[in-house]
Amino acid sequence: MVDDERMIRWSIQQALSKDGHSVAAVETGEEAVAQASDEMPDLVFLDITLPGIDGVEVLRRLKSIEPSVSVVMVTATDDVKTAVEAMRLGAYDYVSKPFDLDRLRVIAQNALDRHDLRQEVEFHRKESVKKYGFHRIVGVSKRLSDVVEIARKVARSEAATVLLQGESGTGKDLLAQAIHYESRRANRPFIPINCTALPTELLESELMGHEKGAFTDAKAGKKGLFEVADGGTIYLDEIGDMKVDLQAKMLRFIETKTFKRVGGHRDIEVDVRIIAATNKDLPGAVRSGAFREDLFYRLNVIPIEMPALRERREDILPLADHFLALLNHDVKREVPGFTPETLSALREYDWPGNVREMRNLIERGLILGEGEYLEIRPSSGLAGRQSPKVPANTEGGMDRGAAGTAAGTTVGTTDTETVGAGVDPHTGATGGGIAAMFTLPSRGVVLEEVERSFIVQALEMQGGNQTKAAELLGLTRDALRYRMKKFELL
Repeated sequence: MVDDERMIRWSIQQALSKDGHSVAAVETGEEAVAQASDEMPDLVFLDITLPGIDGVEVLRRLKSIEPSVSVVMVTATDDVKTAVEAMRLGAYDYVSKPFDLDRLRVIAQNALDRHDLRQEVEFHRKESVKKYGFHRIVGVSKRLSDVVEIARKVARSEAATVLLQGESGTGKDLLAQAIHYESRRANRPFIPINCTALPTELLESELMGHEKGAFTDAKAGKKGLFEVADGGTIYLDEIGDMKVDLQAKMLRFIETKTFKRVGGHRDIEVDVRIIAATNKDLPGAVRSGAFREDLFYRLNVIPIEMPALRERREDILPLADHFLALLNHDVKREVPGFTPETLSALREYDWPGNVREMRNLIERGLILGEGEYLEIRPSSGLAGRQSPKVPANTEGGMDRGAAGTAAGTTVGTTDTETVGAGVDPHTGATGGGIAAMFTLPSRGVVLEEVERSFIVQALEMQGGNQTKAAELLGLTRDALRYRMKKFELL
């Protein structure tokens, strides 16, 4: 409570304290700003006429510290115009002196309820960003960084349409979610629709809704997803499979932001962003007549191409580390890393199924394997049993360098840990050439001391960069950190 009249401060403090609120009362605007800087209250009753800085200036300063704070202006009858102006600056409401304490208590409770709701919405928005933001798109390659940078700019913009292109499994759905949840639309719905999942008639009804009696079984009117998503984002997956007659209605909607329900005559206007995705060659579909040229150009205002995993091989191991950590948690395992043979196979495999294929492969290995380290090895079996096979592309999906390593291999886990000294830091494979460089002294060695020494040397050679040190040792970063903790190097 900010007021220069002691009795007003006291009476409001007493009334609100009885309702269970903790109330602090100050006399000047300077005191209010100083106290709010230490601990911002949920609600401020602020007199407009104060000694020193006036209430409107106090409001500006409070809002600069915490934009979400609720402020109720307290004014004399002849200051109502000023109070209305204060509401334009962000005040929640105003009360005029002399005021009714019961009305004041209702205003206080309504303002606090609103404040709580805004905090809850902001909490869920932040949680959504954590869950769906750009950080989920894992990789270090320039190609991926360029894609994410463009997507970030799109998220901050008011772009009405975005076209995501790329092979199946490259992560177009993740990118669409990130664009939505890191935009001003994050508090409104994100609605994904697979254009191949429904026949044209049902898809139109789902998107645009229908009026009562529009067709058999339409016993009541129904809002379409365009209406439900108002203010948010519609994600049209596999738009290349949308039938031509529905494409015409989609074009009209994008151009006018209006549509009619099935069986309806009234135009309904909404504000939605359209993110369309396809793994098809849309220009080719335009040439063949399977996709409307005018719709293509409407969608293609901001095209984003998601690169295939084989086109950004430097992202393979970071993605593998990411999925191992993520899936360890999901399947209740604690596998610290991959064997060197696995790293080599992961790097060389052509990944025709892209990121989705990698996730499925690692998940399968964690579920079916029982040893300490995740391993890809010959299909002779896992601990005497048949292991899940790494899918080999019989139509040339694996490059020539991978053919001898990953084709016909299996994934599992192994209890055998390969010592870093016997690992080729470039291929991740064990080999007699490198191993032969180190001769076991006749007096023997303490193997853990040797391992610790190599870890220290690798870290020193790479200036403490754990990712690069892990590559030198044929390990993933997680496996290196596991060893660093073991040897108390972290």
